[in-house]
Amino acid sequence: MKFSVNQQDLQQALNYCQGVIEKRSTLPILSNVLLDVQKSKLTITATDLDLIFIHQINNVEVFEEGKITTISSLMYDIIRKFTSGQKINVNLNDSNKLHLESEKSYFNLNCLSASEFPLTDENFTKSEFRIKSKDLLKLLNKCKFSISNDETRHYLSGIYLHQNEVEDKIYLTAVATDSHRMSISKIRLDNKIDFEPIILPKKTIFQLCSLLDNYDGEVKISNIKSKIKFELNESILISKLIDGKFPNYIQVIPKNNQKKLEISLKSFLNSVDRVASVSLDKKDGVKFDLTKDTLNLSVNNTNSGDGKETLSVKFDSDLEISFNSRYLIDVASQIDGEMVELYFNDTGSPVLIKDPGDFDSIFVVMPMKG
Repeated sequence: MKFSVNQQDLQQALNYCQGVIEKRSTLPILSNVLLDVQKSKLTITATDLDLIFIHQINNVEVFEEGKITTISSLMYDIIRKFTSGQKINVNLNDSNKLHLESEKSYFNLNCLSASEFPLTDENFTKSEFRIKSKDLLKLLNKCKFSISNDETRHYLSGIYLHQNEVEDKIYLTAVATDSHRMSISKIRLDNKIDFEPIILPKKTIFQLCSLLDNYDGEVKISNIKSKIKFELNESILISKLIDGKFPNYIQVIPKNNQKKLEISLKSFLNSVDRVASVSLDKKDGVKFDLTKDTLNLSVNNTNSGDGKETLSVKFDSDLEISFNSRYLIDVASQIDGEMVELYFNDTGSPVLIKDPGDFDSIFVVMPMKG
């Protein structure tokens, strides 16, 4: 096996692999990436058995085809320290070590046989549809911060993706909740797709987001019972799905929140962030004291002090309610418009947050007691 490859191409591919490979794997082979050189392509594969990432680098100078595995983190660390954009010569030497050479640097890395690498070949041809990368990224970004970290309720530790119909329009809808807050975002589809509802695991979501961040084009999605496959131009991500039933989220959306608060997004975000600074562990609630066209924000922490701030808003009622500041900041950070709208019912009821810049995304946040 012998080939030459551009440093940046290899670094980017290995960077993606770092997100898939588990740092503390019991099986040594799972710490490795599979390098497969054929024709003028280098295919790099990484897996943790639940998630498989395959990336293809084209325009590789191949002198001798072959495949081998080597430690992913080590190779990545070396490659990223080589001069950016330089040519890297790679070959498997006689002592079965992977020889890397760039400019005046030479490294030999230990290898494990490619035959030990676990590869599954699934047939995903049954149902597939295509979606714009930016649309998919939007769905994931607007929901991922609401994913639960509670191990006991595994069905909440991902994003629920499903197709639904609203007033004769077809949507692909994403939902995530940790039972304190909920995010819902949808995108319009041209026509019905063959797609069963799924729960996408957290790790897959973050890996997919990092791929989509650097990609503008179509994503081909296909799923079979317990797995889903995302195909971008050069990358493929295959993931196991979360087995479980996602709760009926429609029931949770507040129906009679009539008290509407309109406020500039920037001032809201900055004020909540400033006032919350006085809370050391960020667990103290930010108290909203609302009167006509005025919002008083305050945080009181017995150990560190208190903070207050007043904002001019559009509001036509009186209300006192408290929220976890982190939850409000997370939601506000995903809003596209210049304004944000909060709909209240009473002190103990969840608030419905809408984005005038994106009617297809809504957020629900539970108030704090006391």
